[in-house]
Amino acid sequence: MFRQTILAAFAAGMLIHGGAAVAQTYKSEYRLSTVLNTAFPWGQAGERWATLVREKTGGRINIKLYPGVSLVGGEQTREFTAIRQGVIDLAVGSTINWSPQIKELNLFALPFLMPDEKAVDALIHGEVGRELFRIIERREVIPLAWGENGFREVSNSKRAIAAPSDIKGLKIRVVGSPLFNDIFTALGANPTQMSWADAQTALASNAVDGQENPLAVFFSAKLPGIGQKYLTLWHYISDPLIFVVNKDVWAQWTPADRELVREAALQAARENVENVRKGDASLLRQIESGGTVVTTLTDEQRRPFIEATRKVYEKWARNIGADLVRKAEAAIEKR
Repeated sequence: MFRQTILAAFAAGMLIHGGAAVAQTYKSEYRLSTVLNTAFPWGQAGERWATLVREKTGGRINIKLYPGVSLVGGEQTREFTAIRQGVIDLAVGSTINWSPQIKELNLFALPFLMPDEKAVDALIHGEVGRELFRIIERREVIPLAWGENGFREVSNSKRAIAAPSDIKGLKIRVVGSPLFNDIFTALGANPTQMSWADAQTALASNAVDGQENPLAVFFSAKLPGIGQKYLTLWHYISDPLIFVVNKDVWAQWTPADRELVREAALQAARENVENVRKGDASLLRQIESGGTVVTTLTDEQRRPFIEATRKVYEKWARNIGADLVRKAEAAIEKR
């Protein structure tokens, strides 16, 4: 009977202390941050997580989605710090955007490390993924599940890109990570860092020539309509997403509710990965039918890009941690 009372108290958001049931203090609303809104798979993943948590907890945990990293004024690379500080309660965040605070997450942005989806899975679902979660948790943020933004492809308004010489001189918008500057500088391009909100205006006004993003972003943001006529599929990096909770918020919830939030994150993440991967083929057909010139690089065509960025790879492998990179390379080799 006592055990049943404890379980019932946990389920109702109560704690047992000194033999008496004390109401657990939950916020009326928890703030969940994403970079993209629900027109994109990324925002949809955040919305789905919030919905599942509300359903599984019977409304005890109510989460509101704040897309566009609006809780930090649209500054994507400030998101992880804001989670640690409690400005943000939960997030579905990008390994790219969080890499300035967690250098090990630059692993996924090493140029041409992951040739396919099996390589991505070998990392996030193996020892490398578990090690990265331990690193994140030491930063007072609780990681729960791996999602996916997808392989990042390159587009521009000037010409088709099939060789490094084709990208030379192009002004390419990149995210605020020095690794991206190094990659595109090595290829002879002119990388320009800016937020995604600023990037769309810059593309429309021809302030920049091109950008790099997953197919879902290219399509949903209607980039062909603002001059992005040429798209190259080169799979140069992938951008996993991570479902996380602020450590103090996590500690406020009962153990039973924590598990429900974790289950919801895992389910939302599985659905997110499936949606991204299934959707790419359909999106590509629609992109091509709209008149965009699509260039798909063969392994042979990718080789000069790999060679051109090899020194960048080696430099950043040392910064990330040689042991972690070796583990990643070995996991991919065994995939």
